[in-house]
Amino acid sequence: MEIDQLVAITGGTLLSKTTTPTFETICFDSRQATFRETELFVALRGQHTNGHQFISGLAAQGTRHFLVDEEVELPDHANVVRVESCLRALQQLAIYQRSAFKQTVIGITGSNGKTIVKEWLTAILAPTQYTLSNPKSYNSQLGVALSVWPLSNRFDLGIFEAGISKPGEMDSLELMIAPTLGIFTNIGPAHEENFNSIGEKIREKLKLFKRSNVLIYEADQQELAAVIDKVFAGHKLAWSRKGRAEIEVSHSPGQLSVQWNGQRLTFSTSITDEASMQNLTHCIIAALYCQTPLHKIQEGLNKIKPVKMRLELKRGVRGNQIIDDTYNNDLAGLGKALSFMEQQHMFHKKALILSDFIQSNIGKADLESLNELLMAKGIEKLFAVGPQLKEAHKAFHMEARFYNNTEALLESDDLEDLKDHLILIKGARQFALERVSRVLTEKVHHTVLEINLDAIRHNLNFYRSLLKPRTKIMAVIKAFAYGSGSSEVARLLEYNKVDYLAVAYADEGIALRKDGIKSPIMVMNPNVDDAFNMIRYKLEPEIYSLSLLREFHEAYNAFQKELEVHLILNTGMNRLGFNQTDLESLKEYLRYNPGIRVNSIFSHLAASDEDEHNHFTLTQIESFKQMASELSALLNYKPLWHILNSGGITRFPEHQLDMVRLGIGLHGVEVNHKYQNHLQRPAVLKTIISQIRKVKAGETIGYGRQGKAEKDMVVAVIAIGYADGYLRAFSQGKAFVCIKGQPAPTIGNVCMDMTMIDVTAIEAKEGDEVIVFGNEPTVSQLAEWAHTIPYEILTNVSSRVKRVFYSE
Repeated sequence: MEIDQLVAITGGTLLSKTTTPTFETICFDSRQATFRETELFVALRGQHTNGHQFISGLAAQGTRHFLVDEEVELPDHANVVRVESCLRALQQLAIYQRSAFKQTVIGITGSNGKTIVKEWLTAILAPTQYTLSNPKSYNSQLGVALSVWPLSNRFDLGIFEAGISKPGEMDSLELMIAPTLGIFTNIGPAHEENFNSIGEKIREKLKLFKRSNVLIYEADQQELAAVIDKVFAGHKLAWSRKGRAEIEVSHSPGQLSVQWNGQRLTFSTSITDEASMQNLTHCIIAALYCQTPLHKIQEGLNKIKPVKMRLELKRGVRGNQIIDDTYNNDLAGLGKALSFMEQQHMFHKKALILSDFIQSNIGKADLESLNELLMAKGIEKLFAVGPQLKEAHKAFHMEARFYNNTEALLESDDLEDLKDHLILIKGARQFALERVSRVLTEKVHHTVLEINLDAIRHNLNFYRSLLKPRTKIMAVIKAFAYGSGSSEVARLLEYNKVDYLAVAYADEGIALRKDGIKSPIMVMNPNVDDAFNMIRYKLEPEIYSLSLLREFHEAYNAFQKELEVHLILNTGMNRLGFNQTDLESLKEYLRYNPGIRVNSIFSHLAASDEDEHNHFTLTQIESFKQMASELSALLNYKPLWHILNSGGITRFPEHQLDMVRLGIGLHGVEVNHKYQNHLQRPAVLKTIISQIRKVKAGETIGYGRQGKAEKDMVVAVIAIGYADGYLRAFSQGKAFVCIKGQPAPTIGNVCMDMTMIDVTAIEAKEGDEVIVFGNEPTVSQLAEWAHTIPYEILTNVSSRVKRVFYSE
């Protein structure tokens, strides 16, 4: 697009101009910039960041186009356009592009299933129609604008999802998408607190379809159907499994039948659960309406599997790390995956395993842009699968190998050359690159702790929303980041600009430094024997006694290094720290011994989460302030003060001081239960059913014959035990796990590597997934059953349990 055209569309002002008049791509996050001359950087302002502050640095590295909405120092050799609102300008670009597009646009909204329906429908239609859709779940005010703006008459079809959380948000999304065909997936409880009634929420979502000719929905959702009948004026393609609509649908194991234009059409599918069948029905009816040949619909259904659409970070063989994104492949989604890859900055060697794209007419210009993108993101090795990429082999300027299909790649042994690489696997479903992922992923047993990095980011941002702008955050990631995985969580936190990290021991900090973490790190249990490595890796000790301070000072003097410390004061916890009576000796030592810098002064609250101890907590805080003031008065600078932990942040916000320490709150546990609904649970512990057996009444189960069948029952053995962190306290029905959303209580004693559960009332089979904790049951529930605290449940998960990190 021409810069002058951008000015005309947005009503902006061109502040400076260069001889580079056009841009092709948009970037709104400076960390994801490619620095190409054809990239437009949009300086968006967030709650904690402002894109305008990165303009000079981006310009110095090659970015030539900037969209701003506040005064900036104009960089040399750059086009700078100023508008009233950068977000609104992006939306205006999308509206302009959509208005010029004359082909079909499918819009999707609803409470659940939007992304699934979009992805599955794209998989069905894209082989015959060049399709543009949202990457992943880009369905917000910003996400939709970024998704729609590339739309042009090169495409045959647009498929876009839209999500809202409160009234009024759909108006702008409708202007950008303006669907001709609509799909309303379903209505559920999500965000219901922001609407006066379910009817209001339905009407707000229906605004997306006010210019649509046709709307697809399930008539069995009677409240939804009733509102649609009153509000929607176009043609209604309602379907029902209960005879409530003209389009009758039925399904049985392996089949889904649709009554369409007087014919009974039957499709085969591997999908079985109710929610997925609903999503699949929407897709089939939309495909039929778009006059897709039946055999093409079936071919698309054959490629659809209930695979989670997310980026997964896994430990690989030969020192590799694997980013698994094998569900689909399009140019926009590839850019998102490469940006996630870029966050793992400790890896210097990067490889990409890439399949052909699902779009049918990727052109020469697209491939040239792809090569530039891969080069900018540091891809050194490319393994390209499919005839589309093989034919375009000359477009790629890195080390590249080409294969006709996935089998050729697997048979080549070329993957054995990859060692100590970060490997992104990105492929369209038809290429089944999950087979490559299995080959490259380290083999461990079936119990897995999945950590949703998006949820940790969400929790961080929630706690940030409770803080004053100047308040810093120290993220406590001791004990393997509460069991989640220190390096992966630390990279996420560093990427999201926390101010400090805290670990328990020096070796934890050393491991983070070796993994590329550069943030300041406080060591809470330092040992003077580690002084050399603490100097080498720039770790800062917590000092709790004069003798420890003296030992560290002498050790650092021996290496002629300044000692940077964090002084902990005892205000009533009576664990570690200087007492009030120690302060005179401490001040005297600091006064007469140069070469010591106090970076922070802090204390621990003993009972910040318990109302009955409020007076004691406030006494601790006041005592801390008095002691910290006395120490700070001695220094010619002001150290950071901090006393609030996760519980203290929510209950005593007036005492944030200079910094707060955030630990368990990052992991979705709000110890006061005041804001639990605002947090997300990042960790899900999963295992599988190893075996199912029928047990007759009167027989016993497990060690000590502690489990007894009162009647004939079905018992499943699951692959987790106390060696994995599933406590023996959960034995004999004192806890349950979930299978297909249904609780299955334990029976008998928990064993070292196995646990028995009662599945008599559940249609379970061997190999089924078992949720040990997550949303149901929660970590807090397990803690209550075991008469302990959530910290112990999380940190107890054994290191032999595989960690999988993912981003939606």
